[in-house]
Amino acid sequence: MNVKPYLDSTYLKTAHQAGLSEAENTIVVKNAIEEAIVEGFKLIMIRPEYVSLAKTMIISAESKLLIGTVIDFPEGSSSLESKIKEAEEAIKNGVDELDFVCNYEAFKDGYTALVKQEVLIGTQIGLAKNKTIKWIIETAALSDKEIIQISALIKNVVLSNFREDEYTSVFVKSSTGFYKTENDLPNGATIPVILMMLENASPLPVKAAGGVRSYEDAVEMINLGVKRIGTSAAKKIADGENTTNQY
Repeated sequence: MNVKPYLDSTYLKTAHQAGLSEAENTIVVKNAIEEAIVEGFKLIMIRPEYVSLAKTMIISAESKLLIGTVIDFPEGSSSLESKIKEAEEAIKNGVDELDFVCNYEAFKDGYTALVKQEVLIGTQIGLAKNKTIKWIIETAALSDKEIIQISALIKNVVLSNFREDEYTSVFVKSSTGFYKTENDLPNGATIPVILMMLENASPLPVKAAGGVRSYEDAVEMINLGVKRIGTSAAKKIADGENTTNQY
């Protein structure tokens, strides 16, 4: 199976997280974009400040590579106004897909109306500009019951407020890949988690991120029904190699 059309090649580290200078980190980003163009991946997933750079490189290469970015990453706890501002800036800079981090802590604390509102408004902003939207629920921070409930919440908001032909443009996504678990437990796309998401988010598509570390993992996720896979080791996975990358 050719898994490349499913892969969102991802580089989301800040210079500080990578132990690099800003200039050095920008070179890493450029290399990631170039690799995604050459390899024919579905999308390059980068931080918002690099969207304009990616757009310039993709146009220059006459590539069909899509650009994705993260909104309110990785905590998801900012205000709705902050999320909107960040999303609108990314759209202005030429992004194709917006991966919002749900305010999962608010959800856990029972503030479901707040989460419903951000899903509604964030999705409206993206779809109005023909963008794909993904809602990151950070499964490692949630119980099984909460994974089921938040997947269903996102589904219900979308089904109640948007057209059926728009459903395929709104994903539920497992993880940022940056959530720190105790004892290095999996922080995202485990099979039980993905099955819960698929069952409770349908007909919305699911993106597996955080923990897909081999070609076999990727194929298994695709066979389960996921439509996209986020990974910082896209080339290794596509080439059949294993990786220890955390996201």
